Amino acid sequence: MFRMRDGMMEVLLVHPGGPFFQNKDKGAWTIPKGEAMEGEDLLDRARIEFEEELGVEAASESWMELGSVKQKAGKVVHAWAFAGDLPEGFQPASNTFEMEWPPRSGKTQQFPEVDRAGFFPVEEARHKINAAQTVFLDRLIQLLDSR
Repeated sequence: MFRMRDGMMEVLLVHPGGPFFQNKDKGAWTIPKGEAMEGEDLLDRARIEFEEELGVEAASESWMELGSVKQKAGKVVHAWAFAGDLPEGFQPASNTFEMEWPPRSGKTQQFPEVDRAGFFPVEEARHKINAAQTVFLDRLIQLLDSR
């Protein structure tokens, strides 16, 4: 999701929940994403993941395909962009995951998949987003400039 504010484009990024990312900022943010099943329509999966991670529907009729990238750990991420906005004061209502925490404690805790979301000017987003995903910012700018 992206929007224009005061003549400047801002992109929506989400911050992963859970203890591993709690104190991380630079390079920790990402686009809303998840895993697709074999043969699943990737745009449909993107819409579902957006809603699961933010708690709001990705309502748009105009989606722009941004291609895919392979992240450092090998995960392939496919991305689309659309213009939109979130209500003032928005807080994500993310789905959750379970993990043993603290490690080797035998205790299982639930954590939100996303603990924060926000719009960032593109240059600030470049510092916050997972390094492999910066190409999506460039592709979005190219698509918008070609219109």
